[in-house]
Parts: sequence; C-alpha cells; structure tokens
Amino acid sequence: MKPDKARPRSAVARFFRRLKRYMPKGLYGRSLIIVVTPMIILQSVLVFVFLERHWSLVTQRMSEAVARDIAAIVELYELHPSDEDFAGLQKIALSKLRIRLDRLPEDALPPPAPKPFFTLLDRTLAREIRDIVRKPFWIDTVGNTNLIEVRILADDAVLRYFTKRSQAYASNSHIFLVWMVGTSLVLMLISILFLRNQIRPIKRLAEAAQRFGRGQSIENLPPAGAIEVRQASQALTEMGTRIERQIEQRTVMLAGVSHDLRTILTRFRLQLAMMSPSPDRSGLEHDVEDMERMLQDYMAFAGGSSREASSFVSLPDILQTVCERAKLENIPCTYTHKGPPTVEVRPLAFERCLGNLVGNACRYGNNVNITSVAELGQLSIAVEDDGPGIPPEARQDVFKPFFRLDEARNQDASGSGLGLSIAQDIALVHGGDILLEDSDMGGLRAVLRLPI
Repeated sequence: MKPDKARPRSAVARFFRRLKRYMPKGLYGRSLIIVVTPMIILQSVLVFVFLERHWSLVTQRMSEAVARDIAAIVELYELHPSDEDFAGLQKIALSKLRIRLDRLPEDALPPPAPKPFFTLLDRTLAREIRDIVRKPFWIDTVGNTNLIEVRILADDAVLRYFTKRSQAYASNSHIFLVWMVGTSLVLMLISILFLRNQIRPIKRLAEAAQRFGRGQSIENLPPAGAIEVRQASQALTEMGTRIERQIEQRTVMLAGVSHDLRTILTRFRLQLAMMSPSPDRSGLEHDVEDMERMLQDYMAFAGGSSREASSFVSLPDILQTVCERAKLENIPCTYTHKGPPTVEVRPLAFERCLGNLVGNACRYGNNVNITSVAELGQLSIAVEDDGPGIPPEARQDVFKPFFRLDEARNQDASGSGLGLSIAQDIALVHGGDILLEDSDMGGLRAVLRLPI
C-alpha cells in the first residue's frame, strides 16, 4: 500500500516542480497570477453554467415552439391539401407565425447533410421536430446565416419552411459573453494598475537595500506603499543611520587613540634626533617608522571607508595610476579594460583597495598584469603576478588582520599584515568580494568583484 500512495505524491511533486520552472520569478508576476487566475476560473465556470443551463434551456424552449408551429401547419395542410387552402395557409403562416411556407415535390427531401462541430441548434431543433412532428424531415441551420430551412415529408408533398434563426435559439448570448469578457478585461486592467502601485515601493525598498549593501547612502528613501512596506523602509533607514553612527563613533575614538600614539612617536623622534649617530639610533628610527606605518594601516582598517560618498570615476585612469606606482618600484605592470570606462564607487577607498592588491603582487612577484571587465552589472578586476602564490588552505587566512605568510613576523618584515584585510573590507563595503586563485603566470590571481 505504501508504494501505491507514494507514486501519486511523487507524481504531484514532479508536476509542481515542472510548473515552478514556468512560474514568474518576480513579485509582480506572481501577484498578477494570484489575481488573474481566480478571475479566469470564475469566468470559465460562469460561461459553462450559462451555456449548459441558460442558453441550452432557452434554445430548447424556442426550438420546441418552432416545432409545434411546424406540426400545426403540417396537420392543417393534411386536412386541407387543396391549392386554395394552401394559399391561405401560407398567408397565415407568414403573418401570424413569421414562417415562409413552400410546397415541393415528394422527392425534394435530401439526405442529411454533414454537421459542423458546434451544432447545438441542429441537435435541439432536430430532437424537438422528431418528438413533436414525427415525420421524415431535413433541416439546415448553417446554410444561411439569418434563416433556418426545414423540410417535412407530408402525405403528397414536401413542405419547406423558412424562419429566422432568432426564433429558434437565444441569439443574444454573445452580448452576455462580450459584457463578461469586457468586464473581466477592465477588472484585470484595474488590478494591474493597483499591483504596479503596490509593487513599486517594494522595488524601491529592494533597490535601496542593494545600494546600502554596496555602501551607498539611503537617506533619500521616502516611506510609501502599505504600512508593512513603510515599516520595512523606516527600519532599513534607521539601521543604516545606526550603523553609520557606530562607525563614526568608532572612527572618532580611534582618531583620539591615534593622536595620543602619534604624540608618543613624536617624542621618540625628538629624543632620537638629540642622540648622537650610532647603529642603535638607526635601528630605533627604523622601528619608529614601522610603528607609524602600522598605525596608519590600522587606522585605515579600523576606520573603514563608509563615510566617503560614491561618485563616478574613470576606471582606466585609476588602473593607470596603480600601474605607475608599481613601475616606481621597478615592477613591470600592464593593464587592460573592457566595458564602460566609468563606474560608481567610493574613489579613494576603491583606489586604496586596488592599490593594496597591486602592492601585494609587487611585493612577491616580478611582473604584474591587471585585467578589468565591466559587463552584466558586475565589475571584475583580476590582479595577477608571477610570485610564489598562496597555498589553497591559507587563502582564507590571509584576509585576517595581522596575518602574514612570511616566516619573519618581526618588525623587519615588510608590510603590516593589513593590506588584504583592508582590501576585503573595502570590497565588502561596496557589496563585492575578493577571490584568490592560481594565476596562469605562475603566481597568485586576486579577483576583485563589485556590483555596478
């Protein structure tokens, strides 16, 4: 029993999985389906009920009336078959019953003609004539768009009847269908307009959330739409304000700490300047310079770049700038760019991020190549070198603050261990990330990916 029950469930699950592939992915399309689908089902049920109950019932009653009129004429003709009586019967049928009557030879009854697919009138009228008149007959409801032709085999002749189609079936049903379809279209149009107005604030909220994820300002987000959407917009704005306030407080605190530390370093420099030249003095001066450089890197890492406003910059100009810095260190550096020349970023932070990646490549490699591609809403910048690279198991650790792969972790080692951490922090502020891969040049390939 269990396998039999499982089969229908699996079949239903497969059906819904296949149906899900064709479902709209956006909220507007899904909301439209939720509104339109019940309306279509309701209209289909109304059309079925109307055709099955009302239209067919009215057509049956009208066809029955026409069949009784024909039966009465047939009986009168058989009682009074003379030419004079037939002429009077024609007048009565035309004036009172609106039926044009003719008399044809007995062999004028053709065989039944093929019927079209939809022959509700043929079936109904033929059934009523068969039940009421009970004589051989032939009908044609499709040969003429306005008239119905009926031939009845009487005692010595074939009586031919012409009557209007509107006398045999409900001819105003199309008006009901037109009104129903027209009303449905108007309601659907109104629903579409209302849905667009309700979806628009949600789209603005989603765009604002994306801007916030890229580190852009969301101060100009007006609350609009339903109360839930307004609450979500207000919550997003307040969250952004709180985060910026916390970052600002942290930056102010660290700026104070930096000022105090710089004051101490300045004292060291003054004391060193008063000392006589010696190897110890040179070593201490080198240590003070390293401490100041580490302090600057730490402040850049801890302070972040969230206070800088976004603006459009020329990407080839920034690439050329970082390449020229690499050449000052006698490291050959080339770059290529494909796509739009301008991107919206935080200029100083973006240049620092790219400069840290290029600086890291220059520190460990002898040649550096930069490849930039901007397309499909994403900017991808790959910085490659021919250095020793980074083992795959350590590629996540290098983004940790103060982590260095070099064996010497003393003050003589170049770098503070914050270059890649700062670069990743800036990438995350822009809503992107940094991937480390093996380079075709034999070293490391650092890929900076940002949404644009």
